Amino acid sequence: MQPPTDAPGGRGERLGDRLAGMPSSAPDAAMPPPPTADLSGARDAAPPGVPRGGAHLEERPDLPAGPGETRSLGDIVGDIAGDLTTLVKQQLDLAKAEAKTEAAKAGKGAGFLAGAGVAAHLMLLFVSLALMFLLGSWMDLGWAALIVGVLWAVAAALLAQTGRRELMTMNPTLETTQRTLKEDVQWAKQMKPE
Repeated sequence: MQPPTDAPGGRGERLGDRLAGMPSSAPDAAMPPPPTADLSGARDAAPPGVPRGGAHLEERPDLPAGPGETRSLGDIVGDIAGDLTTLVKQQLDLAKAEAKTEAAKAGKGAGFLAGAGVAAHLMLLFVSLALMFLLGSWMDLGWAALIVGVLWAVAAALLAQTGRRELMTMNPTLETTQRTLKEDVQWAKQMKPE
């Protein structure tokens, strides 16, 4: 699109036109040729809403087509509400996708931990059998199995006692949460107009 060339020296006048109208002090052969493209008004030639550099935004039929058209406040508020709804939905979709990915990683990790637990159980079983057969070389195999069984019973009793003691120190009433909820209720009552 050619810019207007109606006013001499104006914004729309091309450089070649300005050079052609200037008096010449040197021979015509020494004068450089006029430029073929006018870039002086390229910045102003872009329509409103289109950034400089040639990048174009997607067409939005809900926006006014020209500078003389206006939109109502209801249209603008409706567009903002719609955009906000879209943004929230996109954020929720992103959070769901990330949670799904993290849950898959957690499931994989839990599977490996379960496999490690089974392997540890088998390791303890075979170490116990090895201890039983080692003791069986000095005594009857039945007495050796009984000794290994008693060792495991003592270990189980110690672990159960430690776990019970830890559970007794637990406070399931969530006192801090209850206290802050009561404070919130009191604050809300104070804010209520009487």
